[in-house]
Amino acid sequence: MAAHFGRRLYKGAATTAVAAVAVAALSASEAPGVTADGQGRPTAAGATPAPEQPAAGDTATGNSHYYTALPPLKSPNPAPTTAVGLPVADTPSEAGIPATVLAAYKKAEAELRTAKPGCNLPWQLLAAIGKVESGHAGGGRVTADGTTITPILGPVLNGVGFANISDTDHGAYDNDSTYDRAVGPMQFIPSTWKWAGRDGNGDGKKDPNNVFDAALATGHYLCRFGWDLADTRDLRKAILSYNASEDYLNTVLSWMEYYRRGTHTIPDGTGAVPSERGGTGPTPGTPGTTPRPSSPSTPATDTPSTPGAPNGSGGPSTPGTPGKPGGGTSPSPDPTDPAPSKPTLPPSRTDIVDHLKDVDTPQLTARAGDAFTQRISARAETKTGKSLAKVRVRFVITGDTDTVFTGGEKIATVVTGASGVAVAPALQAGEKTGTFTVRALVVGRTVTGLDYRATVTERTADALARTGDTPLSCAPGGEFADQVELKATYEKAAAGKVAATATLVKSADDATANTKGPYFKDADGKPVRTLTDLRTDAKGVLKLPKLYADDTTGTFLLRVTTAGGATLTVELRVAPAGTPASPDPSPSQSPGTDTEPSTAPSPSTTTGSTASA
Repeated sequence: MAAHFGRRLYKGAATTAVAAVAVAALSASEAPGVTADGQGRPTAAGATPAPEQPAAGDTATGNSHYYTALPPLKSPNPAPTTAVGLPVADTPSEAGIPATVLAAYKKAEAELRTAKPGCNLPWQLLAAIGKVESGHAGGGRVTADGTTITPILGPVLNGVGFANISDTDHGAYDNDSTYDRAVGPMQFIPSTWKWAGRDGNGDGKKDPNNVFDAALATGHYLCRFGWDLADTRDLRKAILSYNASEDYLNTVLSWMEYYRRGTHTIPDGTGAVPSERGGTGPTPGTPGTTPRPSSPSTPATDTPSTPGAPNGSGGPSTPGTPGKPGGGTSPSPDPTDPAPSKPTLPPSRTDIVDHLKDVDTPQLTARAGDAFTQRISARAETKTGKSLAKVRVRFVITGDTDTVFTGGEKIATVVTGASGVAVAPALQAGEKTGTFTVRALVVGRTVTGLDYRATVTERTADALARTGDTPLSCAPGGEFADQVELKATYEKAAAGKVAATATLVKSADDATANTKGPYFKDADGKPVRTLTDLRTDAKGVLKLPKLYADDTTGTFLLRVTTAGGATLTVELRVAPAGTPASPDPSPSQSPGTDTEPSTAPSPSTTTGSTASA
């Protein structure tokens, strides 16, 4: 079936009858998770029927344009071996996916399987979106590293037939310093790519024009918020967050199930690029052309796309100029938010939002690597203090921090409940310590936001203990047979990645580094008696380097201290081989020294280490 590549169709356009027949046939083929609604359109099991689809003003993309062509009625399983005498690799059928593009989809699935295993992302979903957005990068017109040969740019988002989105990237991605345009095979707008972009091919860059980068970014985008795509409800939410249209959802589901039934690889550049079906849109390969809807029967209620989704209007218009506007013009775009220039909610609700008010949010503090136990709560109110339900509140993490919300993102949008309160997802601290800000904003309104200060402190331990109890001793001038190994804990749990120092101290009361007795060696083999920049491993274990002894005999002390104040003092004995344990040293003589009074415990009366916190 030919797709509409030269232009977008509004819902209810000329292909509706053809689409209904195609989807009805696909639904009858027992595709898992897909059913048909009363009009023959496929829906995910448990999905909201099409008549209840979101209103254009309350969606991420405004229910805007996208390629509506559905897969052929005939299943591609099994994949053909020949067609008209040509090998399958040369067969430009709908089931054929260009080799590099297919590799990108499958690589993204593999990486998400490790990064977010609970998401259960199938590569066929990425392929379905790639098909709808750009015809698999214009039929696989990509270089060996996956970069599109011709830039795939959507229409200029200047408010003429599409959303009005001023430039957010200074033209870096879309070569337009006045307005934004959707970019690349998966049609991300620059403001969304800024936070959603990923490096999928390992070249150190995040390029929306690279199919590996774009596919991985799409995978992470679909897997945020802890969604499990094996659950049809979460699958539906994820697809609708890309383009909040029931028809878009059904089209993507149709292609995903089609690809699940079988695909085959074709050479790059030989893909079956969808062709135009009427209208006055641009021809494939015409860079920079803005598609124009030409059907006089276009419903007046269809609105231009609104920013916030990775793509806005649903896909490219040509291999060189695909067009799907979307994204957001706010400083911190979120793929689930509508355009600031369009109300998020019905005017009767949004127009009376006056301010946000904090709802007893406690001090936000967590150790590096830990989840914050405190949650941010903000209430949407009118000027008179009346609470408002169903208001979208966007929470944005700003500042030099690697802290994220649960799900791995730095932006989250929450709708206020009946009490008018929006509770942000839990914060997960990264490894960077310091203070950062979480900003709460009302989506679609120029309302002063709320700033919440949050602090990440260093990892700490509250207890240290040796992992063994073997006495530590050696002969003068020798080396200790056993290395000192310790276990750090915090609230009885292993304390990983905790900073520590180790010092061979003069005495129990004098933490100054000793000048005689046991020592470590530096990189040049010279004696050192203080080690800094130590850190426990992921299991809280700290294994110190080998210890050596000079010619001084006696009992010496090694003190290890961690961030958080956990301290352990370990005894080290230097004596000729076969020397029995000596009685307590004279009060006038410190072990291992000639002049200092001793306060060290006697080896005959201690267990080999002492600890304090």
